Amino acid sequence: MAKNNLPASAYAKPHTMSGKSVTVAENPGKEPNRSKLDTYDISLGNISKSAGNEPVKTDGIKMRGTGAATKGVMSRGPMA
Repeated sequence: MAKNNLPASAYAKPHTMSGKSVTVAENPGKEPNRSKLDTYDISLGNISKSAGNEPVKTDGIKMRGTGAATKGVMSRGPMA
């Protein structure tokens, strides 16, 4: 056998950094159970499951010097 392909019995059993043994849990994660799609917060494009019917934000500050802008002339966010 190769140097690093030993049987599992040759290695140390799973343990914590303090040397205590580790147990395997059935569901190690916390609630909610993310394996079901109805508990997962999904979004598709600008439609989000948790956002509800909020309108798309279209306000902002008109930029100067945009010339022949093709992607919009409004800015949003902190303008310091």
